Amino acid sequence: MAALWGTTVNAAAVAAGALAGLALPRMPDRARDIIMQGLGLAILFLGVSMGLKTGNFIFVIVSLVLGGAAGEALRLDARLDGLGKRLEAAVKGAGGGKGGSVAEGFVTATLLFCVGAMAVLGAIDSGLRGDHTILYTKALLDGISAMLLTTALGFGVIFSAAALFVYQGAIALSAKLITSFLSGAELDIAVTEASAVGGILIAGIGLGVLNIKKINVVNLLPSIFVAAGAALANARLGWM
Repeated sequence: MAALWGTTVNAAAVAAGALAGLALPRMPDRARDIIMQGLGLAILFLGVSMGLKTGNFIFVIVSLVLGGAAGEALRLDARLDGLGKRLEAAVKGAGGGKGGSVAEGFVTATLLFCVGAMAVLGAIDSGLRGDHTILYTKALLDGISAMLLTTALGFGVIFSAAALFVYQGAIALSAKLITSFLSGAELDIAVTEASAVGGILIAGIGLGVLNIKKINVVNLLPSIFVAAGAALANARLGWM
């Protein structure tokens, strides 16, 4: 289906990057550390820059509080980590000598590739207009990141390609249905606020990669959807 083409290319790039990372010789610890530090700084900067684009910071605060409470109640971190553990058991030893567990690689890469403005905007653009430009660009970035992450975190990174395909594919296929209920302006508002909250979560990932502070980003994921809903409600009801 045409709406899924950009997502398919993106997922394939992640898988190819992960396979390339497996083929590379094990990096010295110092080289691996400096690469991860560079990635962590870039991720942190990206997240902060996205978060600052919010049109109403109150939405961000409320969304993080309510979304975090929902994620904690649903135990999303335990569920996602459990999935990673099952994958790890299924491919035990497949990670070779490269560092990190399958669960760690899967969770870290899934969060990095799925949480962000490009994932949301790119999938929507693919679904609405059949324009895959954003996802082509994201595919290039994700492929390089997957290669570097695999050298550090191991085989689990490759499984994030499937999670990415399901996540972005669902957004792309839902886009036409969503637009039958929303105006173009309302859609823009929802995407802006959801992306701003997503940016803050990406910044949280960056802090973790830099070993500054481990943020439970998984349980905060519902905040993205809370932000979109709050922005739409405000657009229609004029709360603030």
